[in-house]
Amino acid sequence: SPVKINQISLDESGEHMGVCSEDGKVQVFGLYSAEEFHETFDCPIKIVAVHPHFVRSHFKQFVTGGKKLLLYERGWMNRWKPSVLHEGEGNIRNVKWRGHLIAWANNMGVKILDMISKQRITNVPRDDISLRPDMYPCSLCWKDNLTLIIGWGNSVKICSVKERHASEMRDLPNRYVEIVFQFDTEFYISGLAPICDQLVILSYVKESSEKTEVECCARPRLDIVQPLPESCEEISSDALTVRGFQENECRDYHLEYSEGESLFYIISPRDVVVAKERDQDDHIDWLLEKKKYEEALMAAEISQKTIKKHKILDIGLAYINHLVEKGEYDLAAPKCQKILGKNTELWEFEVYKFKEIGQLKAISHYLPRRDPVLKPLIYEMVLHEFLESDYEGFATLIKEWPGDLYNNTIIVQAVVDHLKKDPQNRTLLRTLAELYTYDQRYGRALEIYLTLRHKDVFQLIHKHNLFSSIRDKIVLLMDFDSEKAVDMLLDNEDKISIDRVVKELENRPELQHVYLHKLFKRDHHKGQRYHEKQISLYAEYDRPNLLPFLRDSTHCPLEKALEICQQRNFVEETVYLLSRMGNSRSALKMIMEELQDVDKAIEFAKEQDDGELWEDLILYSIDKPPFITGLLNNIGTHVDPILLIHRIKEGMEIPNLRDSLVKILQDYNLQILLREGCKKILVADSLSLLKKMHRTQMKGVLVDEENICESCLSPILPSDASKSFSVVVFHCRHMFHRECLPVSNTVSSVQFCNICSAKHRGPGSAVLEMKK
Repeated sequence: SPVKINQISLDESGEHMGVCSEDGKVQVFGLYSAEEFHETFDCPIKIVAVHPHFVRSHFKQFVTGGKKLLLYERGWMNRWKPSVLHEGEGNIRNVKWRGHLIAWANNMGVKILDMISKQRITNVPRDDISLRPDMYPCSLCWKDNLTLIIGWGNSVKICSVKERHASEMRDLPNRYVEIVFQFDTEFYISGLAPICDQLVILSYVKESSEKTEVECCARPRLDIVQPLPESCEEISSDALTVRGFQENECRDYHLEYSEGESLFYIISPRDVVVAKERDQDDHIDWLLEKKKYEEALMAAEISQKTIKKHKILDIGLAYINHLVEKGEYDLAAPKCQKILGKNTELWEFEVYKFKEIGQLKAISHYLPRRDPVLKPLIYEMVLHEFLESDYEGFATLIKEWPGDLYNNTIIVQAVVDHLKKDPQNRTLLRTLAELYTYDQRYGRALEIYLTLRHKDVFQLIHKHNLFSSIRDKIVLLMDFDSEKAVDMLLDNEDKISIDRVVKELENRPELQHVYLHKLFKRDHHKGQRYHEKQISLYAEYDRPNLLPFLRDSTHCPLEKALEICQQRNFVEETVYLLSRMGNSRSALKMIMEELQDVDKAIEFAKEQDDGELWEDLILYSIDKPPFITGLLNNIGTHVDPILLIHRIKEGMEIPNLRDSLVKILQDYNLQILLREGCKKILVADSLSLLKKMHRTQMKGVLVDEENICESCLSPILPSDASKSFSVVVFHCRHMFHRECLPVSNTVSSVQFCNICSAKHRGPGSAVLEMKK
C-alpha cells in the first residue's frame, strides 16, 4: 500500500498485532487466528498500542492516538466499545502499555493512567518547551511494571510508580509517581531502552563545520550510560554509520528492543541496524584483532565455561606463534609450559619449530620432565645442542633432568668424544661423573670426583656405599679434605678397619697423625696399639697436643715417651713424665733449672703435696732472692713461713720483702678469722639442732591397741580398761610395760631403752643421745 504506516504494536505473546496508518485506518488482528478489528478515522492515526496480554479473553483492549487517546474494549457480543482517555492537549505522540499502566506523551508532557482504577496518576511536564514536539518527539519505555523511562530533548527522567499510603488517599489516586533519577545528555534523544541497571540511548548529533560555522547532522550515537541521581556516567559510546544521516532529523530515528534477547533495533529512513550486547567471544575477537594475545588468553581462561567460539589452546598457540614471529623467544618458551600442558604431540611440534629457528636453548628449561614425558630423542637433541656450544648449560641440564629422560649411553659417548679434544675441562669431567652415577658406574664417577676434588665425593660414597672402592684411595681423600675423610673413616670402622687406614697412610705420617689424633679423641682405648707411634707423631707434627695425650693415655710407654721428650728437650712434657714415673725431685729440679719458673715449681709442689719437695724447693731458692719472694707469697697455706724466714741469710736483699711479709700476716689473720667464723657457725648450728630435738621429744606419743610391749610382745594396753596399768614410752618410740623393764643397777634413777642401748653398745648411750 502507498499509504504510510505510522506504527505497529505486538502483544507480549507475539500472536496479535495492531497497525495504524496515515489515512486514519486502524487494524488489530490475530496472526494465527481469524480475529480482526477494522476502524477508519477522519484524521491520521499516529499511535496504536495493544494490551500486553491481548491474547487473553478478558484483556481484549487497545488504544489509539491521534488528537485523542481512545481506549477500545471488546464487550458484549464481541462488540468494540471506544472511550476517550485524554484529549485537548494536542496530538498524542507516543504510547507505551505495561501491565495495568498506560503512559502517553502529548505536546504538554507525559501522563500515566492506572487501568485498574481508571485514574490518571501523574503528569510529567515537558522541560524544554522551545523544542517542537513533532521534530523532537518524546521517547518512552518501561523498564519493569513500575518503572518508566522518559527521554525528551536532551533530558532523561526515570520515574517509579508507588502505592500511596491509606492515610494519604482522601480523593487522590491510590498510586503516585516519584522521579528517582533525572539528568541531561549532551545530544538530543531519539530513543531509549533499558539494559540491566543501565540505559541504552540513541542520540541525534549536530556538529558545526570549522569552515562554514554552520551546524550539520552527524552520525547518530548509541551510548550506554549508568544513571546517577543527578547525572550519568558514560560506559560506552559508538557512532553509527547509516545511509543519508546528513539529511536526517531527530524524529527520523527510532530505537526498539527485544527484551528477552537483548537485541536493539536502530531504525532510520533508509537502514535498520541491529545491535546486541557483546559477549566474551566478541571481546576476544577484538583483542586478537588488536594482537593483544596475553589479554585474550586471560579473558578466555576466566570465561572458559561461557565462550563458544574460541578455544584456549588455539589462542595460546596463536600467542606463541606471534611471539616467535617477533623474535621474543625467551617470552614464547615459558608460555609453552602453560599452553601446551600435557599434549606431547604439540610439545614435540613446538620443539622442532624452535630447532628450525635455532632456538632450542630458549625452550630447553621448560620441557616437561614428568607427566608428560617426551620421546628421548627430543631431550638428546637439546643436550647435543648445548654440548656443541655451552658446556655450563649442558652441565645444568644434566643436573636438573632425571637420567631416564634420555639414552645415557649416547650422551656419555658424546661427552667422552668432547673430552678427547679438551681432556682437562672440569665442567665436562664433572658432568661425566654425574652421568656415570646415573648409570650406576660409581667407581668411575668416584675416580673423576677425586681427581677434581669435588665436594660431592663424600656424599657419593655414603649414598652408594662405595667403601670397598676407596680402600686404596684413602690418601687422595685425605689430601682433598682431611676433616671429612677422617670423620667418614671413623664412622665406618666396620667397613674400613683402623689397621687398614694406618697402613695406607704409612708413607704420609702427617695424615696418619690427623687420623690417629681424631681416633684418640673419640676413644682413648681403640687405637692403643698405636699410642707408642703417636708419641713421635705428636712430637713431630702437633706438640701442643702431646702433653694432653700423655696425660690421657693409659697405654703409652713412659720410658719411650721420656726418651723422645728428652731428645727434643721438651721440658714440660719431661717434667710430667718424671713426676708420673715417681721421680718428683728430678722433675722439680728441671723446673727450677731449665724453666726457672718459681710459680710453676710451687704449683708442682702443691700438686705433689710432699714435704720433702717443699724442703728441696726452699733449699734451691734460699740463695735466689726472686725465688724467695715467690715462696713467701705462696707458701703460707702449705708450709710454715717461719721455716723459710729463719733460713734467709742476714743482709740478703729480697725484692718486695715488706709486701710479702704483710701478705703472710694478712693470710694468717684471714685463717684466724675463718676459724672463728667456722666456730660461730658450728655453735649456732648445734644450738639450733638441740632446740629442734627438744621440741620433737616434747611432743605427745600416740599409744593404742595396735602397739605392743617390746619385752613381752603383748598388747601395750590391757583389754580391760578398768584395770590399772603403767606404760613407759622412750623417746625412741619403743614402749614397755613398767613391770617388764629390768631393774636398773645404777645409782641414777634414769631408765634406758633396752633395745637402743644394746644397739649402741652401752647401757647409757641412748640417754646420752637424748641429752644431746
